[in-house]
Amino acid sequence: MVLSEERVEARPSALRLTLASPLYRGAAVALFVSALGLSAAAPQIASFLVNDLGGSLAAAGLFYLTSLTAPIAGYLVGVRSDRTGRRLGLFRVCAVLGFLGWLGIACSTQLWMPYAISAVVLGFGWAATSQVFAAVHDEQVAHPNPANDGVIAIVRMALTAGWVIGPVAGYFLAAHTSVRTMLAASAVATLAQILPLGRIRTTGVATRPAAQPAPGVRTMLPLLAFTALYVLVYVGEPIKYAYLPIYMTGQLHFSATLSGSIIGIQPLVEIVLMPLAVLVARRTGMVWLMVAGAAFGVAANLCFALTGSAAGLFAGQILMGAVWGVFAALGIIVAQRLLPTAVATASAIFLTSTSLAMALGGVAGGLGADAVGLPLVFGVPAVLGLVAVVGLALFSRAEPSPERPDRPSRPQEATRSGF
Repeated sequence: MVLSEERVEARPSALRLTLASPLYRGAAVALFVSALGLSAAAPQIASFLVNDLGGSLAAAGLFYLTSLTAPIAGYLVGVRSDRTGRRLGLFRVCAVLGFLGWLGIACSTQLWMPYAISAVVLGFGWAATSQVFAAVHDEQVAHPNPANDGVIAIVRMALTAGWVIGPVAGYFLAAHTSVRTMLAASAVATLAQILPLGRIRTTGVATRPAAQPAPGVRTMLPLLAFTALYVLVYVGEPIKYAYLPIYMTGQLHFSATLSGSIIGIQPLVEIVLMPLAVLVARRTGMVWLMVAGAAFGVAANLCFALTGSAAGLFAGQILMGAVWGVFAALGIIVAQRLLPTAVATASAIFLTSTSLAMALGGVAGGLGADAVGLPLVFGVPAVLGLVAVVGLALFSRAEPSPERPDRPSRPQEATRSGF
């Protein structure tokens, strides 16, 4: 009994560890502020292009294709980060570029300007988040702790919390001022993410080589395969956010309160389940838990496509919250472990892949809606999610068996496996 109590005391909680570390604490606050600004602007950009700059609905939809440059920019920043070890220095540069990008869009007077700014400048601005996760990884390598995975989950929860509050704040500010003012506020929030981290520098980079060569394609194949499967899961998000509100309002005739409640339940479930996902993954394995998460996504999209009731849509959103409770908490951890010699590159490729998924989802959703209409368009992400389930199940064979709680860990096994 005494030994058990000593073991509990020797293993600090992830929350306590996060609060005690200036880097972990600053990273959580920085990502919350960053997500607040980005999520406030994201739902408003289409209406800005149409109402303020005179663009058509089709032209507004094409704006999301500019996010295809983000993975390229993220890769370039990641390679530079891995060569120099300057995680937070590059984070600050990317944050400044993000600020200039959103400010430039807010001040745009011609329709082409937001497209050019988003493709060229904001692509680099979005890479700031990956540098924060790379800095946290370096710190965790320098200071190993059993609660490190929980710290990642908490930092990721802060990012999710920003996405919960940001859209509401953005709608409120735009309604009481203007969309241009709201976009300028997003620019300020993007710049303000620098403040929580101050002049902190990571210590883990001291053990890195002075010059780190860029990883080759063959070395990155496991990461690229995992990221591609993640994209298949994520493609359903832009389809859902584009067509679920239209379906609820236009065909099911739900009230605004009911529709808002259905949309809002997902992030709340996600935040609750993220720390639980870390605990469960210690017994099941991270990738195996992601197999279950992707299967939840298939079930969620089938609920959207087939139920036609408020209860069915609530069930779908709860299942979708479970999907992102798993992937948001564990995805970045797996990605970094698949490319341990270049964690900034791994972080950038994985995190910026969401922009690729948004563009692909927009195209797939548009074609699917024209072909089969609502609500059967949700069958498209259900099929893609099923492919991801199979792919992740095959991928999980490379994952080591979860350690039994009563058996000491063997770091050499994890090193050989890549996880």
